Amino acid sequence: METAEIARRFLAFFEKNEHTAVPSASLVADDPTLLFVPAGMVPFKPYFLGQRTPPYDRAASVQKCIRTIDIEEVGKTSRHATFFQMLGNFSFGDYFKEKAIPLAWRLMTAPVSEGGFGIDPERLWVTVYLDDDEAARIWRDEVGVPADRIQRFGVEENYWSMGVPGPCGPCSEIFYDRGPEYGAEGGPAADEDRYVEVWNLVFMQYERGEGGTKKDYPILGDLPKQNIDTGMGLERLATVLQGVDNIYETDTLGRILQDAAERTGVAYGDDERSDVMLRVVADHVRSATMLVSDGVRPGNEKGGYVLRRILRRSIRNLRLLSGSDAAYLHGLTETAITAMEGIYPELRTDADRIHEVIETEEKHFSDTLRSGTALFSRAAERTLSSGSAQISGADAFQLHDTYGFPIDLTLEMAAEQGLGVDESTFRTLMEEQRETAKRDAKAKKLGNADISLYGRLLESAGSTDFLGYTDHESESRVLGLIVDGESVGAASAGDEVELVLDRTPFYAESGGQLADKGSVTAAGRGTVDVADVQRPVPGLFVHRGTVREGTVALDDRVEAAIDSDRRASVSRSHSATHLIHSALRNALGPSAGQAGSENQPGRLRFDFTAGQSLGDARLAEVEDEVNTVLSGDIQVRDFQTSLDEALSMGALAMFGEKYGDRVRVVEMSDYSRELCGGTHVGATGQLGVVKLLGESSVGSGVRRVEAAVGIDAFRRLSRESLLVSRLSEQLKAPREELPERIDSIVTRLRSAEKEIERMRAAQVLQQAGELAAGARQYGSALLVSHRAPDGTTADDLRRLAADVRQRLGEDRPAVVALITVPADRPAVVVAVNKRGQDSGFKAGDLVGLAARTLGGGGGGKPDLAQGGGSDTSAVESALRAVEQRVGETA
Repeated sequence: METAEIARRFLAFFEKNEHTAVPSASLVADDPTLLFVPAGMVPFKPYFLGQRTPPYDRAASVQKCIRTIDIEEVGKTSRHATFFQMLGNFSFGDYFKEKAIPLAWRLMTAPVSEGGFGIDPERLWVTVYLDDDEAARIWRDEVGVPADRIQRFGVEENYWSMGVPGPCGPCSEIFYDRGPEYGAEGGPAADEDRYVEVWNLVFMQYERGEGGTKKDYPILGDLPKQNIDTGMGLERLATVLQGVDNIYETDTLGRILQDAAERTGVAYGDDERSDVMLRVVADHVRSATMLVSDGVRPGNEKGGYVLRRILRRSIRNLRLLSGSDAAYLHGLTETAITAMEGIYPELRTDADRIHEVIETEEKHFSDTLRSGTALFSRAAERTLSSGSAQISGADAFQLHDTYGFPIDLTLEMAAEQGLGVDESTFRTLMEEQRETAKRDAKAKKLGNADISLYGRLLESAGSTDFLGYTDHESESRVLGLIVDGESVGAASAGDEVELVLDRTPFYAESGGQLADKGSVTAAGRGTVDVADVQRPVPGLFVHRGTVREGTVALDDRVEAAIDSDRRASVSRSHSATHLIHSALRNALGPSAGQAGSENQPGRLRFDFTAGQSLGDARLAEVEDEVNTVLSGDIQVRDFQTSLDEALSMGALAMFGEKYGDRVRVVEMSDYSRELCGGTHVGATGQLGVVKLLGESSVGSGVRRVEAAVGIDAFRRLSRESLLVSRLSEQLKAPREELPERIDSIVTRLRSAEKEIERMRAAQVLQQAGELAAGARQYGSALLVSHRAPDGTTADDLRRLAADVRQRLGEDRPAVVALITVPADRPAVVVAVNKRGQDSGFKAGDLVGLAARTLGGGGGGKPDLAQGGGSDTSAVESALRAVEQRVGETA
């Protein structure tokens, strides 16, 4: 049974049993305490916590999930994966154990012809919590599971909570017996490799309090309503129904894995190391495809960092498998889309964008590998100069964490330089990073109290009525007042407060538009200066500010007024953003999608997808087009319609945004039409002028333009005109000739710098002939040992040593040992010719001897090596040590 059919069958079964089939939520969590959705119940979390009232009593879903906490284990086992799908059915105060347990058993064991999964009931075992006699009785007496196939487990295995105050309760799990060839008899208690968990039924019936550990926390009592939350891994169930050993052999992951094997020329199953890498590639390519589909783009923070890491691990493993730097991800991404589109048809619709994002990151990482190589070289040089024989753990960690350089590549390149890597420190830093991430995650979970507070306000007060599209002032009532995270009845002068009003003209920050500022005044009582407005939960506007004077209390009638001039300036920026977006699409094509924006008073930034820079000429064309359109004074119209109708009209939707059935469309004739909740001007002529300030890269495949709008643009142009006038006067050149004149000056300056560098290097190398002529003889060998001027750089010292070695020729064994002391840290270089190496002289050994005398270390290849130390008084001793060793060897 294919995975898509398993998902379809699951939803169909529960729809027949009066459940609402809920589409998978985006992988990007709507919960501010989470980055991605890590479990099937997460989209329903506000209902279980009592923050929102569920729109249905029963639900079922196939939820996309991402977990990366164990990313290093992916591929090493047959169970770990970063992306997985959870089948789940949920009851919100409707049915409980007496119905959940029989429903699960019926779906698992009913014949395929009757809509079930057709699993032999004799191969199923169940577990219950230690004292959950009710669940045990239902399994035994009502379902008919033999008592000897019902096992009891403790808190660790069969009790659930969110880790924070809220609902908790016992679990009951269903296990599948894979057969005696997989392990010992005796059920899950005996062998969980043979008996595989496929479904976990959580019975939320108690409320837990603060404190305690995972195994021990206070139970405050029964929940007002008992809930059901079940979770069954789709991939794990597929292994059972498809008769394969692990998730990597199922129809979805298996297809990607085999394609990766064929493309890299590696057979799966022949070598464990290659098998691990193929499993990593299969999992990560699928995860990346699903993340990009949900609007995530590679970056250096949050979800973008996770996606980038996943893609880079894929690329690195593909290179190791194939032994080449060929680009593989286009084909593998297409295979992933084909494998998953049966469940998620939107993947095919988004295919072009998914390919573009992933291929751009693959190219970018190839460039990163080149940059990483240069960074590694500098780290190696620092290591040798300091006299150490190991790349520091901090350098290795920086290469890995900041630049995505894999540790195995760092180890390999270090070995080529005769160096090691301080892996112990590297692992310690990695562990500290993981612990920090865990602490951050735990801290975020504790934020549920704040979210719950907003949720309760929404439940009691209802949604805030936003009037800001038409009104800049409103008479409102204070429905909520928060100080220091607690609901209060009143606030006084100086207090930082959060206000919830029944209606408001204030725009809450969203869609790239900054929030309004202004004031909320209770006549005769007090005034709050509003500095920010947010929507911590959908529908609730929270006004954040400071009580300027007097007091403000619950139920006060207030006058809410925004700063109208600031609003007008922000609106101009937002409308300009739409125009720039359209102009960029006209210049680059539909692939130039919006990747972020920020609309401030008089200024904006707009991020868009593009593989390379626009260039000055095209940027000027975009600016000209925008100003031509706005000078036409096009009317700006907004209206509400259905999402499907808006998309059919060609309205642009931003990937990653969540839209309801009804959406707001903002259009400027046929030139621009977008889904947008922001505020705008009435006509484009109100923008005045738009001045693009420049373009830059902000990440892999993402460019940014910044612009000034209206009076701010005029002031910018005025300042630039004054600057050009001053330059023209100083350089005695007309304005139109300034670029050529400045280019000429810069060219002459660079030429002068290069000439100075050439002369300095030549001065150092002038010593080469004299040094070679003064070589001393030790037996049949020649030796040059010399302290170079202290201003000599390490690069010049290497060049000088190589030049002297060349002058000594190959007729006799020759050794050149040079030391310099730049910046109070001695550096030593030893060069040995081919005859010298054949006679037993090794540059790496000799430089190590000198460096140790200098209080440091070093190493390198037999023909040329470098080291360093810290003892400036030991330079002559280091040279004598080399002389002595040469004399002994000769």
